[in-house]
Amino acid sequence: MRKTAILFSVAALLLFAANLYAAEEKEEAQKEPAGLFKNQTHCPVMGGEIDSTVYTDMQGQRVYHCCPMCSDKLKADPDKYFKKTAEQGILFENIQTVCPVSGEKVNDSVFVDYDGRRVYFCCDMCIAGFAKKPNEYLLKLDKAATVNEEPEEQPGEGESHKMHMH
Repeated sequence: MRKTAILFSVAALLLFAANLYAAEEKEEAQKEPAGLFKNQTHCPVMGGEIDSTVYTDMQGQRVYHCCPMCSDKLKADPDKYFKKTAEQGILFENIQTVCPVSGEKVNDSVFVDYDGRRVYFCCDMCIAGFAKKPNEYLLKLDKAATVNEEPEEQPGEGESHKMHMH
């Protein structure tokens, strides 16, 4: 009887720990709740009103500036400006077309808000992968934007979705 009680207690403790880990992983990926943001109206670098013809496309986001000189400062320390604007409740325009994890087309209903960036995915499974290495996948969004300027690959080519099936 005593062994059964101990085994039950250990099993309950393990289950609790697993649930706590899963909740922390999801919380890490979705730092800001969706729907609490406003559109960008001021430059994150200098604070002046934005000029819609002056912007930097970075990590799947289009960041508008007040002048062309602000782009280099954003590129030098993007996390600083993304976090600053997230604290102010500002969300940049998302220009992302591919999932940073799989490379597949994004699903507009599958996303997380991460340090001032709304990041879209093709499916819920990719969110967990992103949560493990967010900075690596954010950099992939910059590469994807460059690659998208070239002709698209034919189905069956490339590395899309080797990690899971839809």
